[in-house]
Amino acid sequence: MLRLLLSPKWMAWHVLTLGAMVTCGWLAAWQWGRAGSAMGSALNIGYGLQWPLFALFFGIMWWRFLRMEINDLRAARADAGPAAPEPAPAVVPEQAAVAEQVAAEPVTASVAPAEPAARPSPFTARPAGVTAPPPADPQLRAYNDELARLAARQEEATP
Repeated sequence: MLRLLLSPKWMAWHVLTLGAMVTCGWLAAWQWGRAGSAMGSALNIGYGLQWPLFALFFGIMWWRFLRMEINDLRAARADAGPAAPEPAPAVVPEQAAVAEQVAAEPVTASVAPAEPAARPSPFTARPAGVTAPPPADPQLRAYNDELARLAARQEEATP
């Protein structure tokens, strides 16, 4: 658990949460001071009560997210826990000789790396000159045609 608390991701969350809570506390104190001044109002009192609640919310959510991640790690460890050792099978002398021969032979087969499936990604740019196929839905096609017509009309109208 200490490794999780000191991970870079969680260190950032600790700093952000602490910063948000301190800021909310400072704003609550400022609103209380403002409410007691000559220019203060009931609105300042309301905000003075709300800011500590916001700080409490940040703390509770930090705690809940931390507990969720800890529970996820525990569940992952339970799923990948150590398997019970299987008993070793009895080895017949002929099988041992065959196994030694197979182990002594060099492996010459090369394994090609598996390539990921080629599919378009929304995060990569399309090559120049490649257009998307027209949509099969007639309503969507009509909508896109109307948008193209409006864009062309706007380009003609702008100098």
